[in-house]
Amino acid sequence: MKTTVYLAIGSNIGELSKNLDQAVQAVDALEGTKVTKRSANLSNAAYGVTDQDDFLNGVIEIITDLAPLDLLKAIKKIEKEMGRTETYRWGPRLIDIDIIFYGDKVLDSQELTIPHIDMVNRDFVLGPLKEIAPNKMHPIYKKTVSELYQDLIDRNQ
Repeated sequence: MKTTVYLAIGSNIGELSKNLDQAVQAVDALEGTKVTKRSANLSNAAYGVTDQDDFLNGVIEIITDLAPLDLLKAIKKIEKEMGRTETYRWGPRLIDIDIIFYGDKVLDSQELTIPHIDMVNRDFVLGPLKEIAPNKMHPIYKKTVSELYQDLIDRNQ
């Protein structure tokens, strides 16, 4: 069964725009998966560990037959094949691909939490997500992406 999924993509090493394009193409090439929407890229300061280069971020909408953990394995493989190496939490990344929403599924396992646990604190996720899915409802908070984005803006003022 096809499920609509939202993935956040980001890079702060190398040719950032090219890295995002390559990641989108690789996701689109996954079996049973098609990229259906893509936000504009957003440049922003690093999150968490801020003494590193700025990131370029975006969000894509896909439809996929892959189950959540199979999709996670597939995107981790893409990251590795593109040259990502593990450094430290919130460290520099050639490419980072995160599952934000998987349909309306709520999942909390050791390997994966859906919806993404920290998405409501990240303007670089909510901004691009709002561009392509403003009315997507968060299954836990029961608010739309637009409402979550406005809440974040209000909190940061």
